[in-house]
Amino acid sequence: MASNDLKDDALMQSGKQNNNSPRATLFGVLALIVAAIYFFADINAAINTGALVDRSEGAAVTEYRDSAEPDPSIDSAALSRPANSADPITGDAQIDHTIALIRQGGPFPYPHKDGSTFYNREGRLPIQTQGYYREYTVPMPGISHRGARRIVTGGHPPTIYYLTVDHYDSFRKLEVK
Repeated sequence: MASNDLKDDALMQSGKQNNNSPRATLFGVLALIVAAIYFFADINAAINTGALVDRSEGAAVTEYRDSAEPDPSIDSAALSRPANSADPITGDAQIDHTIALIRQGGPFPYPHKDGSTFYNREGRLPIQTQGYYREYTVPMPGISHRGARRIVTGGHPPTIYYLTVDHYDSFRKLEVK
């Protein structure tokens, strides 16, 4: 009889392990999903999927709506001219206007996207600490979405400005004084 009791104890122990095994697997899978979201969410933001992670302020994930439309409170006619037309920087009205908005702190046409952290994952800009770079939309007349043009600034307040017209494939340093 003692050997039967040992078998029952062994079965109970193995049963407990089997009950814990699916739970451990579930927690492992959930941990992987959370890690994937944390790592890839800011990449998705870069391609306008709506999730934005700002690691410079902790590991929280904040969901923003992905709006193809600019903020309706922004005067769309004002986007086609520089904020200070007496001081053109590049000669392109939308780029100059975006720079002027950056300098004055907004309001931006895409307030949930503009000013978000640019992570420089491809390393096309000089390596800096996380949170150093911020990105801003440069509106293009005639399109109904954000388009590919962005200004990426470095520093707080910005001390360096870069322009990309091909959604981060290449950058040109802007001379902003």
